[in-house]
Amino acid sequence: MKKYIIISIALITTLAMNAQDKPEREKFGNTLNLGAGIGYYGYIGHTLPVGTLNYEFDVARNFTLAPFVGIYSYRNYYYWNNPNHGDPYYRSYSYRVIAVPVGIKGTYYFDELFHAGPKWDFYAAASAGFVFRNVVWDSEYYGDKHVYQTSSPLYLDAHAGAEYHMNQKAGLFLDLSTGVSTFGLALHF
Repeated sequence: MKKYIIISIALITTLAMNAQDKPEREKFGNTLNLGAGIGYYGYIGHTLPVGTLNYEFDVARNFTLAPFVGIYSYRNYYYWNNPNHGDPYYRSYSYRVIAVPVGIKGTYYFDELFHAGPKWDFYAAASAGFVFRNVVWDSEYYGDKHVYQTSSPLYLDAHAGAEYHMNQKAGLFLDLSTGVSTFGLALHF
């Protein structure tokens, strides 16, 4: 009987030690991501500075969702005849656009597949949402103010990225994408 008790205690101790050695599954949610970078939008024709903010929460194993908001702004010029100043009075007018994309980003983490250590996260993601735009024209411009004939209010973006964990509460990330690529700070709560 003593043998069975000793074997049982040894087995329970071994299982308990193995359970302690086994790392807990990593959670990626409860993370606030603040990023700055550049974006390219075909209807503008050049890159722009962009700011982004999202908050990730866990949905399933290795998968998060993150509501996001971004902001970018640009100035464009338009050559137009102003009929209020006689004919012909052509001059260059400008308008400023402030655009705010809002939506949801779904992210899948490949840490288990890549056997990444605790300092690194690797992921692929997709974002979908809408872009809200505000256009402000020069005060003397009275012509057609519809500047988005070719752009859609839909926002779609594909991402690939990595995060380096500086400690348990903060990390640095690089997010490369088809529209907006950012570098930023990840705060883990």
